[in-house]
This record gives sequence, C-alpha cells and structure tokens, in this order.
Amino acid sequence: MSTPSNLQPKSHLDTASASKLPSSRFTFWLVLCAIILLATNMRAPIVALGSIAPVVQDALNISETEIGWLGAVPMLTFAVGALIAPAIGKRFGLENTLIAMIALLTMGMIIRTIIPTWIGFLSGTLLLTLAIGFANTLAAPVIKQRTPNHIPLITGIFSLTMTVTAGIVAGVVLPLSEQVGWQWALGGWSLLGVFAIVIWIFLRLRLGSSSHQVAVLPTSGSSEVSMWRTPFAWQIAVFMGLQSLLFYTAASFLPSIWVSQGLSAVKAGQMGSVFQFMAPFSILIITWLINRGRPIQALTVVAASLNVIGVLGVSYFSTDLAWLWSGLMGIGCSAIFTLSMMLFSLRTYTTNQSSELSGMAQFVGYLIAFFGPLGTGWLHEATGDWDLPLLIMLILMIINVVIAWTVSRPVMVDGRPA
Repeated sequence: MSTPSNLQPKSHLDTASASKLPSSRFTFWLVLCAIILLATNMRAPIVALGSIAPVVQDALNISETEIGWLGAVPMLTFAVGALIAPAIGKRFGLENTLIAMIALLTMGMIIRTIIPTWIGFLSGTLLLTLAIGFANTLAAPVIKQRTPNHIPLITGIFSLTMTVTAGIVAGVVLPLSEQVGWQWALGGWSLLGVFAIVIWIFLRLRLGSSSHQVAVLPTSGSSEVSMWRTPFAWQIAVFMGLQSLLFYTAASFLPSIWVSQGLSAVKAGQMGSVFQFMAPFSILIITWLINRGRPIQALTVVAASLNVIGVLGVSYFSTDLAWLWSGLMGIGCSAIFTLSMMLFSLRTYTTNQSSELSGMAQFVGYLIAFFGPLGTGWLHEATGDWDLPLLIMLILMIINVVIAWTVSRPVMVDGRPA
C-alpha cells in the first residue's frame, strides 16, 4: 500500500537530491540486503545464549538467579530502546542511528566473549539488547521511507530472516561450542554485525540520510498526531503486547505444561520445537496472502483466533493433538508480530509517524510481555498447577481477537479512512 500523492511527506533534501538518487530497483535490492543483514543480528545473540546457558553458567560459576536476569533483561531493554529510538532516529537520521546501534550490538557480543565474568556478560547483554530495541523500532520506518510500495514484502522478509536465523543458531551453537569453545560459539556471530555495518554504511552513502519530514495531512490545519493520545496507537500496543505475552510465556513454559498434561519430557520438548518452527511457515503465508490482496482485517482476526484455539487445546482438549495446539499458537504469534510491523508503516502518513508509532507500541508491548513469564510462573507456584494461568491466558487471547478486529480496520492512525 503506498501513500496517496497528496499525503506524501515533503523534504527539501529529497527535492534537492532527487535527480541523484539510484533507481528504484537498485534501492529495493539495497534496502532488502540491508534489512536481511540487520535481521540476522537481532535474534542470534539472544537465542545463542539460551541454547548454551548451562555451559556458560558452569564456565562463569554463576547462579540460576544470575542466569535468570540474563533472560529477563532483553524485554526491559527492548522496551527502553523502543521508547527512546524515535527521538534519536529523528534527530540523527534513521540510517545513522541504525549504523551506531549495529556497532553497539556487535560490541556487546564481543564484550560477552572477551570479559568472561558475570559483570562482563551482563554489560554485554545490556548493550546488545538495547541496540536490538532500537533496531526493532526503526526497521519499520526505514522500510516505509525507502520502499513504500513494498512494505508487506520487505516486512515479511525481515520477520522471516529473524526467525530462520534464530532457528539455525539454536541448532548449531551447542555443537559449535563443543568444537571451538563457548566464547567463540557466542562471539563468532559478531561477524554478522560487521557485515551489517558495511552494507548499512554503503546504503547511507548511496541513498543519503533520512531527515525530519513534515507531514502534509489530509486537511489544512491538521497537526501531527500524538501517539500517546491516539486510540489506534494504544490498540496496536496492547494487541502486540498480548501476542508477545503469549509468545514468551509459551517459549518459557510450554514443555512443562505438556509434561503436566501427561506427555513425556521428550515429547513435550518436541512440542516446544513445533511452536517455534511454525514461525517461518506463518510469515511466508501471511506475506504471500497480503501481496495477493487479501484483506488485512480478516487475516489479523484469523491469526488472533488461532491463538485462542491453541490455548484452548492446550488447556482442555486431547494431548493426542498436542502438535496441532502448539503449532496453531506458533502460527498465530508469528503472524501477529509480522502484521503489527506492517501496520506501523501502512497506517501512518510519514516516516516520523511510523517511527513514533513503532516505538510507543513496542515500549508498551514489551512491558506487557515482561509480566507474562513472571506472572505465569508465580501463579503456577501459588496454585500448584497450570489451570489458572492457562485460563487467564485464554481470556486474554479472546480479548485480543476483539482488539484484532479493531486495530486492523482500514483507517489511518488519526482515524481517517486508509
């Protein structure tokens, strides 16, 4: 979906340099390569640590609580990064900010490797996850600004690359650590950061830097929209937050829940893998359907409904279909994340608005998600079973179906028809 001509942002820099810009095809492929390399760095360092946490714990002689903090830090720093990223990106330019954040992310990975202590590991994790929070937020406005006619396609590839990279890293990091040691197994992924920095610097040099853009809105006298006062922004923030709450809760506890339902530990672990491995399939299908012109509202409601069915199946239906209930939740969560990223661009007029909406929604969303694993674990300990946590999760997912219908209506962020 492209913005109508009378809504296009105006920039004297764009006008002055229009004749010097590369062709749209070159821009498309350059942005695509840059987005893919960005995405490869946004899940690998987190997944890699989770996959060899026991090895790192033994090597550094740190406690379970300290490992727990390493697992909890990402959602908080994602939220902080999302909150401050729009202002930094607006002040210094999206590309300049992303280059700095990729460098910070790479530095964080290296610090965790060369300072093998609890403080070193925590410091590196704080740096790299803060940088990822920025990247999560600024990816959508870059896609909107540079490839406005290919928003669903580029966003889908962005989500797909993150998911596939995470799956590859999760599968190879432990065997790799046995061959080259845990420090190289974790720090070696910093090479991806170096490659990403190179391509983003090249993009910056060829396409120039984004700058502050003044929105020309549908009617004279209209002002910029405050995301913190806009119903649409709060709707998409809660929508994305509830999805993330389910995702991180399932990622933490789904195998344990299936064991309590009577599955063996091996089978329960496989259900966790099914939940994760549905993501690439989900992202491919949702991107293909949108590019085929299928209505976003219907797809969004279906995605949210799949989460309801999945939680319902885990809670009350036969364990013979455990693979189905786990897979439906995996499909629903991945589809909602991808759709939310698309809506940041499709429902805003300017790059600045896209950045601000992305930042606000992800800040609120990750704060909501942070309490998912914590609250679920606390309720399980307090009650001795999973019944109450699953019931609450089911209610929240039903609520999210209603929000899905509202947030995916064909209206812009200010309530005007899209």
